[in-house]
Amino acid sequence: MSDSLSYAKAGVDIDVTDAAKRNMADSIDRGDRRVLNRLGAFASLVDGRFEGYERPVLVLKTDEPGSKQKLAFELGRVTSIAFDLVNHLLNDIVVMGAEPLYVQDCIVCGTIDPTVVKELVDGLAEACRAQGCVLTGGETSVQPGVVADGVYVLSASAIGVVEEDRIIDGSGTEEGDVVLAVASNGLHTNGYTLVRKLMDDNPSLKETDVDGESFLDVVMRPHKCYYHAMRELFGQPGLKAFAHITGGGIADNLNRVLPASLDAAVDLSLLRVPAVFGVIRAEGKVSDADMVRTFNGGVGLAVVCSPAAETAIIDHMQRNGCPCYAIGKIVTGSGKVQLNGAVAW
Repeated sequence: MSDSLSYAKAGVDIDVTDAAKRNMADSIDRGDRRVLNRLGAFASLVDGRFEGYERPVLVLKTDEPGSKQKLAFELGRVTSIAFDLVNHLLNDIVVMGAEPLYVQDCIVCGTIDPTVVKELVDGLAEACRAQGCVLTGGETSVQPGVVADGVYVLSASAIGVVEEDRIIDGSGTEEGDVVLAVASNGLHTNGYTLVRKLMDDNPSLKETDVDGESFLDVVMRPHKCYYHAMRELFGQPGLKAFAHITGGGIADNLNRVLPASLDAAVDLSLLRVPAVFGVIRAEGKVSDADMVRTFNGGVGLAVVCSPAAETAIIDHMQRNGCPCYAIGKIVTGSGKVQLNGAVAW
């Protein structure tokens, strides 16, 4: 007679999972008085009043850190990928002028390692606190046979709020406005399927020197969040739009904030490209077209503003540790990004 089967023998130990979830309670910030219950409830309860807002609009976003997470867990860089996830996610709501409020995470794994999950949730909570918002909870799901042992699949959702008449969406953009680039700190969270293939084909690439650091350390820098640098610009006359430059590069992201009758003419020769992109291009013999479409090329954020506001915005971003410079103009068109010139890789 065969041995009896249990959920634990099938791969899910509820006691271990519950203990790991209980350990998360100490990681999650309960300093926000608007959060009305604790971890362990079926859902988070948040007071829906927004003091100081007359017509509050909620800004919602769900995202994930892409295949960079595979590298991060293989390398034991758990806290780092937590910052990648939160920072990428929050950039997508703050570019619309939102104040970030809450983040809910989702962790799916094949086998739960309580130490890894605790480090991950600690990192998510720390990344949220750094941007003035709160990790309120989420979901941890163990799925043996669906997700391989040692693999974690991450995602998260964010809630922000913005005053209705202070939404930043590019609707006020005009011909003659300026396009500014705000520097990235490297790849952020895009292009990692290509990067992993390069390192698989040539393992020594990981130790290649890139401006005094290893290639691996450079590509594993956490995605930069721009909220603290941006928020004092919210409501400033002359600010028209922000675009978070992620997968698809400048062309596929800047066009999201262009009115239908205008184009952004961007001069690629003006980009200040970090050395790591040149290494990737040379190592993989990647075409310029693929490089521009796959990576941010050193631009983490694009800003559209009036010529009168250009100097003040550049100075403000640079005072806040974000190199910023002009890369183009708004011209008559059909809601597209015109890429001119050649990148100096």
